[in-house]
Amino acid sequence: MPAGIVIGLVLHASHRARFAAAARTLTGVTFAWAVYEREEQIRDRVAGLLGAARLDGLLLGLVPYARCRDLLPPELPVAVTRSAALDLALAWSRARGNGWPATPVSIDTFARETVDEVAAALELDRRAIACLPFEPEQPVAEVVAFHREQLARTGAAYVISVRTGVAAALDGRVAVLHALATPGTIRADLHELALRIRHRRADGLRFAAGVFVVTEAEPADVTPPADDTEPANGAGAAGKAGIDGAAGMDRAAGMDRARAGLVELLRRTPEFADAWIDDRGRRGIVVFAHAALFEAATRRWVGLPVLAEARDRLGVRAVAGFGLGDSARLSVALAERAAERAGQDAAGGAYLISDTGMMIGPMGTAGAPLTCTYREHGGLEALAGQVGLSPGTLSRLAAIERRLAGRPVSPSELARSLGITDPSGRRLIRKLSGSRLAVGDGSSQLHRKGRPARLYRLSITEALEGAR
Repeated sequence: MPAGIVIGLVLHASHRARFAAAARTLTGVTFAWAVYEREEQIRDRVAGLLGAARLDGLLLGLVPYARCRDLLPPELPVAVTRSAALDLALAWSRARGNGWPATPVSIDTFARETVDEVAAALELDRRAIACLPFEPEQPVAEVVAFHREQLARTGAAYVISVRTGVAAALDGRVAVLHALATPGTIRADLHELALRIRHRRADGLRFAAGVFVVTEAEPADVTPPADDTEPANGAGAAGKAGIDGAAGMDRAAGMDRARAGLVELLRRTPEFADAWIDDRGRRGIVVFAHAALFEAATRRWVGLPVLAEARDRLGVRAVAGFGLGDSARLSVALAERAAERAGQDAAGGAYLISDTGMMIGPMGTAGAPLTCTYREHGGLEALAGQVGLSPGTLSRLAAIERRLAGRPVSPSELARSLGITDPSGRRLIRKLSGSRLAVGDGSSQLHRKGRPARLYRLSITEALEGAR
């Protein structure tokens, strides 16, 4: 399991031991705990967990998920652990061990299908089993009222419950067997979640290419002829050809300027801070990066706001295509096909084509403003002036800091991320250090020979928050 994975666990205080037992089976994973005593505390505990830790995934039960699902980021992998058929069968086994009859009984939270399946396997009378399936907005009081009604009607000796508050609400006057998820059930859910996170990371590191093609640009100023009357001596055709040729050259020059403007816009866009960008003329602007970068820039393959920005700021209409393949050549070929497909749509936009034959699109050009651009950052422009950097460069550095997630970086690694030389990277680090936007944080010996590389931790986000 790759290092650096952080999984959040949301659980009742009484379940801490079984979750800890399940967590011990995973290595290379750090766990962040959100423990509650009462269901009313769940939202605050989850909000605190999300604000305090950078989570790669979250594991929680049915009740916590129902209480806080609107707080969960849509891109966060989530696993909802729930008691399984085996857990219900074990609860019935404990009842028999206590000398209680298997039926009649009142059960909550389990799906009716699960109850029927276990009852059939144990050869129990399903007509003597009352079942209240779980509903997201189901309060404990409603569950308790159901059990009391069934107990009065059937004379059942006990209740099987998954809700931790049920036993307390019944005041100990009714025997309650907890059919909580066993460490084995929790362990299986944790392993599945960790594997899902690993696969997602692997997919994000897969090589990809993007191709941006300018299809239209604001025309350059062309001085029209004084009149359109053909000159004498048959010179009209030659004159018209000359005008057409000049207009064609001007259009070509306008498209070149449009591509140059789009290249600069892409380089200043934080989402493309780690991409390698190459203007290949009429073939388009080729962008190489990991798939995760393009996924972020397209809002998970939904829209590409940079195209709208190119249209509104530069007067450039462009389309884009993305390709996922096993090699750079295949990725570019797929991206070119995707861009060609996008160019066939009247609205433009973008498409994705993978080497598996999957196509996603059209992706719209509208969307929320790109994150971390200097126009949206309030104090970033002023801070850039104090440091002596352009707002665009500082914006890209802020995006790189977010990607590093607190990990220190060497000057050469920072230089590679920005597409500059190593000496320029060292000069940039000195400038950032002088303004306390980079702080020394140890060193790293990358090679057996040579001096260790000094490491620095970026603190641009902290400076921006302090400037607000």
